Amino acid sequence: MTPPAGKGRLRLAFMGSPDFAVPALRALAAAHDVVAVYCQPPRPAGRGKHVLRCAVHVAAEERAIPVHTPARLRLPGQAEAFAALALDAAVVAAYGLILPPAFLAAPRRGCLNIHASLLPRWRGAAPIQAAILAGDAATGITVMQMDAGLDTGAMLLREAVPIGPRDTAADLHDRLADLGARLVLRALAEDPPATPQPAEGATYAPKLARADGHLDWTQDAAALDRRVRAFTPWPGTFTTLGGRVLKVLQAQPVPGGGAPGTVLDAALTVACGAGALRLLAVQAPGGAAMPAEAFLRGHPVAPGTVLGP
Repeated sequence: MTPPAGKGRLRLAFMGSPDFAVPALRALAAAHDVVAVYCQPPRPAGRGKHVLRCAVHVAAEERAIPVHTPARLRLPGQAEAFAALALDAAVVAAYGLILPPAFLAAPRRGCLNIHASLLPRWRGAAPIQAAILAGDAATGITVMQMDAGLDTGAMLLREAVPIGPRDTAADLHDRLADLGARLVLRALAEDPPATPQPAEGATYAPKLARADGHLDWTQDAAALDRRVRAFTPWPGTFTTLGGRVLKVLQAQPVPGGGAPGTVLDAALTVACGAGALRLLAVQAPGGAAMPAEAFLRGHPVAPGTVLGP
């Protein structure tokens, strides 16, 4: 239920950029007074290099919330302008910039971060992908009180989400985004005591690049399957066929063996370091995404063909 204006409502800033942060912004704007949104600046994107606003920017303008897009928060006047907002709290979700100490200290209740992992596991930029890559049975959301470290702040609330055997990063992204919105509302309403993160068990999830999507067929089939699922939709996974890049959109481990990278049958099953991976959906350069069987009708791949490196 949305609190009546002025009763139980907090004066907030929201700091986030991608789709992941949008459910939290919507929930906070309905329940509290979001007086400013900070997000990444509009940037050229796509083949036409059109300048596009990020998802949070669009959502904020739809709600007539003032939007700030500084390239850096340490620019002159930024800290003073933020302090002048006289905030009860700031909520941060995948913003993309490190908050300087002056920003962390300005709101009355500090800055709360919505992080897509069960901290201290998978601090850093790509926690959803890292959890799938590692074969974790579960991930989750941690709402923490931010400090000057990288995702090292004391925890306010955390809740686990199971990772299913066929879950992709896109599947988890949507579930975690909705959970983050719910948990941050609870954190603001309940003001729970902060619990320091355990000293042991911290792991890091570095920022991803397109090159990380390369499939190394010497790895076992289960690891390659996790890579395909972890990197769906971005950065995606790929191999090469006849010297051309072939995107692998969906795959499944199956029994089989042979020299790594060798196509074993007419169903586009590929031998791995251990086991085999059947490619279920692929995309050739300049072509459409399609099931492997449809691709093979136009691009036959004989058993014995070697993919990669």
